Amino acid sequence: MKKNKGKVSSTAEKEFVFEFRAGKHNCVLKVPLQFPVQENISDLHGRLMLLHKIPCFVEIELKTSLSNFIEKETIQDFDREAELALQRLTTGEVDINQLTNAWAKSYAETTLEHARPEEPSWDEDFADVYHELIHSPASDTLLNLEHNYFVSISELISERDMEIKKLLERQAAEMDKVMQELGNTLSDQDVNAAAAQHFEAQQVLENKWASELKQVTGIQKQEYQEWVIKLHQDLQKSNNSSKINEEIKMQPSQLSEVADSGARLYEEQPQLEESFTIHLGAQLKTMHNLRLVRADVLDFCKHRRHGSSGAKLRRLQTALSLYSSSLCGLVLLVDNRVNSYSGIKRDFATVAKECTDFHFPRLEEQLEVVQQVVLYARAQRSSKQKDHFHITLSSAGTAASLCSLMESSACLSQGEFYITRHSNLSEVHVVFHCCVDDNVRSGNITARDPAIMGLRNILKVCCTHDITTITVPLLLVHDMSEEMTIPWCLKRAELVFKCVKGFMMEMASWDGGISRTVQFLVPQVRAECTMCDFWFHNS
Repeated sequence: MKKNKGKVSSTAEKEFVFEFRAGKHNCVLKVPLQFPVQENISDLHGRLMLLHKIPCFVEIELKTSLSNFIEKETIQDFDREAELALQRLTTGEVDINQLTNAWAKSYAETTLEHARPEEPSWDEDFADVYHELIHSPASDTLLNLEHNYFVSISELISERDMEIKKLLERQAAEMDKVMQELGNTLSDQDVNAAAAQHFEAQQVLENKWASELKQVTGIQKQEYQEWVIKLHQDLQKSNNSSKINEEIKMQPSQLSEVADSGARLYEEQPQLEESFTIHLGAQLKTMHNLRLVRADVLDFCKHRRHGSSGAKLRRLQTALSLYSSSLCGLVLLVDNRVNSYSGIKRDFATVAKECTDFHFPRLEEQLEVVQQVVLYARAQRSSKQKDHFHITLSSAGTAASLCSLMESSACLSQGEFYITRHSNLSEVHVVFHCCVDDNVRSGNITARDPAIMGLRNILKVCCTHDITTITVPLLLVHDMSEEMTIPWCLKRAELVFKCVKGFMMEMASWDGGISRTVQFLVPQVRAECTMCDFWFHNS
């Protein structure tokens, strides 16, 4: 029964009568109820059973009778109110025009077809304009402009790295002098003071450059978006875009090869790859493309400042599919903390900062949102976990323990992942940051391991969000170590292949059988006898 079907102007008390038989005795329960009934029927029924000591064998019968009584009396009250309203209408006590206007207003406010259209947002307008321009002859102009901005940021980052390097060298020389005088004219307190001064100077310099980079990227994003809108308007007015292309045409000096003196973090390594076409499915077979690639995981993210025409074509393909149903994803294996301060997360953040993202928020802003979502999700866990959280919170007597509790709540479990969106990466639109631990380096994981189940959930997200190309670490690691022998690699690769095959066969029920491309990434091996040569010679 629906307990609130309308509003009754007056309240009335009515008696609920329930008769039942207990053995040889006929019992009658009489309870006064206030109408309209505002209480939950289950709660009211439970109180009646407890207060009047009703036998349990009539519990269901009592609840049914109580529900029917409340529903019947409530409908009668509504009918009575409706009759009185009609009488007031026929006698002229109510203005018909005023009533119809109120009904028309209520209908218009609650009916979708009369709702006001949503105001277009700047992001949606810019996305539509960019999608139209990137599929027009102006695409080369857009890529040239983006490359100009990328070169500008790269030069700024090079200046930052050089200045930080000089500061570290100067501080190292100063610390050597201090250590030489230790015990003679200087004490341990002087050494600690010098170290603290050096650390503070480093923090000031890093904060200065971080602020400058943030300001420059913000200015670039605003200028780029305004320029794209203006270009679209100009092209609509005139079909001749040669003059516009000349304005942004790249100078030959910007494309010339310049010695970088090892300042870049990542050097381009030769890639080995092999492609396969497979058909999966029992009755309805679906064709998929598999690619075995030997490369660094960040090679799919970073831009080449002096790249070849192939790199430019890959960048064009990424830009063309930015607002489409054919997105590219990458699985990045990270630890359980949502930040960009260590390990592969720091390297990825460094690559993401090398080029301004003109379509999505900065990586730091996206991670802040993810942290808030993680905290909210942890707060909505099961009642046992929430009770434990409150008990621990109440027992935390110091600020340190409270901060430790909040940090643990913001950590992810193994196999969980968060997603970041990017338009400034070379071949990737979406990055899945999958949480794994050191257990993936052991040789005893199974198909039910959280890392494997995380891959399944990632593939499911790909099916529901039009990600048709996904890059997966074949060995569930990004770098090789000594314990990863050839038997270890064979066992791990067989496990991942079999699991991904099963997940891809499940895709037919998830997305109806759409053809996809899965790239299995083999990490770079810097040894005389490379493991990757073994892979490609025996694949």
